[in-house]
Amino acid sequence: MRIVTRDNGSRLTKTELLVVFAFQGSKPILPAGVRVEPSVFAGFEGEFRERVRTDAVRGPAGRLLVVGLGAAADLDAERLRRAAALAVQQAEAEKLATCSLWAADRVLRLEAGAGAAGVALAEGAALGAYRFDEWKTDAKPAKLKSVAVYGSGTGFRAGVRRGIALAESSAFARDLGNLPGNLLRPRDMAARARALARRSKRIRCTVHDEAALRRMKAGALLSVSAGSKEPAFLIHLVYKPKVRSRGTVALVGKGLTFDAGGISIKPSAKMDEMKYDMCGGAAVLGVFHALASLDVPFEVHGVVPTSENLPDAAATKPGDLVTAMDGTTIEVLNTDAEGRLILCDALCYVKRRVKPDTIVDLATLTGAVVVALGHEYSGMFATTARLRDQLTAAGAATGEAVWPLPLEDFHREQMKGQVGDLKNINAGEGAGSTAGAAFLSHFIEDGMEWAHLDIAGAAWGGRKRDWVGGPQGSGVGVRLLMHYLDNKR
Repeated sequence: MRIVTRDNGSRLTKTELLVVFAFQGSKPILPAGVRVEPSVFAGFEGEFRERVRTDAVRGPAGRLLVVGLGAAADLDAERLRRAAALAVQQAEAEKLATCSLWAADRVLRLEAGAGAAGVALAEGAALGAYRFDEWKTDAKPAKLKSVAVYGSGTGFRAGVRRGIALAESSAFARDLGNLPGNLLRPRDMAARARALARRSKRIRCTVHDEAALRRMKAGALLSVSAGSKEPAFLIHLVYKPKVRSRGTVALVGKGLTFDAGGISIKPSAKMDEMKYDMCGGAAVLGVFHALASLDVPFEVHGVVPTSENLPDAAATKPGDLVTAMDGTTIEVLNTDAEGRLILCDALCYVKRRVKPDTIVDLATLTGAVVVALGHEYSGMFATTARLRDQLTAAGAATGEAVWPLPLEDFHREQMKGQVGDLKNINAGEGAGSTAGAAFLSHFIEDGMEWAHLDIAGAAWGGRKRDWVGGPQGSGVGVRLLMHYLDNKR
């Protein structure tokens, strides 16, 4: 689907469906030359997501859809995102090829400016039209081919272009998450990363195979792939900004392309959903998909440890001792707590090879975070108030909300082992999501600005919000991190 921008002060071009937005208690404003029967709006209150649909009696629009935004004082990017998604879904449901979203100037008055409104409208339109039906033999091609987004000002137009790029990158991450484990193996994650580097001269990619990982003594990462015929890899992407870099940020994403739990095997019910255990890695790759067309003022490193966790005779056993890249010994008390094992070696690698100013890792790490926060928030553990506040603001702006959770010294102490330096679970002491963060914190240097995002709830299965939600992958993290990189101070 193609999205183009046009000025809302210019004449409306021919379209099968014209969409306008209305605030609660206000009459819809139509473009010049468009007329409908006034009685159509009788009873329309303009409440959020309220819709009225009619045929036009004059002008270049064949049909009109009015979408309510609720009270003007409550307008935010999320409401625009959802309204745009509803609009394109209506056009697709009516099997129309063209649709125009006409935003009056008062609709563009977000606190963050018209540019943010343009981003939200484009994201909503593109992500609202998302489909994952490539493997269905009876899938019919989308009918909607073109969406014109009308607004005013250069900031708005730039916002729409940015929103398109961000939506495409989020959809890229969604696609990775939705792919079954036999179609997205660790080697396929590595191939996708290499392909991203070919999209931009400012991105380069290195993929470390198991031979290289053995030389690095990445025993924790290698212990997870021991039960699989698929080899593990450590992906390292680097983005160099157009201008002089203001610092270095490392993004680390868990890339378990399938997680059966290893010897500590998971229940069979919903095990198929463990194809989503690589959504942290998908988010990091999605960020680099965006960086191929959007610039940020930081050097960005993306590190993705990717593996499968399966049981066979060579698999790591509960109680085994493994050694991380920095020499830390780890008692693997539960092989289903494997994400932290591949992440800890990735964090060691980042400390040794990158030495960044800030690290943010993302992982579908624990079911406990779903118990704590459900599917609408990612759990956040941040070492600085600045990073906590910046990620919280990015989550609010993008609709990918995060919520701060506690990480104290006693949580870290709970991860100390009896046989080895650490154990990979806290053995019944509760606070399961915090335990995962506490384990990882042992691989972060004192004073390092670091945040761990547990996205196990938000990565799939969220409530339907028009542009996102439902049983498939959400692409969470891509837009959140891009907003953070754009606004990092």
